[in-house]
Amino acid sequence: MKGIITVIGKDKVGIIAEVCGFLAKNNINILEISQHILSGYFNMTMIVDISSVDDRFSQVIEDIEKTGQNIGVEIKLQRADIFDSMHRI
Repeated sequence: MKGIITVIGKDKVGIIAEVCGFLAKNNINILEISQHILSGYFNMTMIVDISSVDDRFSQVIEDIEKTGQNIGVEIKLQRADIFDSMHRI
């Protein structure tokens, strides 16, 4: 199963390291990643494999959002199928 992670906030050292560390600890594999910095604002989108966290997905969402708060960025995680449904034209 795939998930979509978005990370947005003021750019600073260590954002990618913190996010990737969280993913590694939770056995979440990065499948695709895109990252940009525009006028000092950091923006990253990841497609990840969330198959290993199905039974505790809501807890992982809560924990990744807390990780974002701790480093001063907003991190959102949602299932790819729900993301696709929400963004259909």
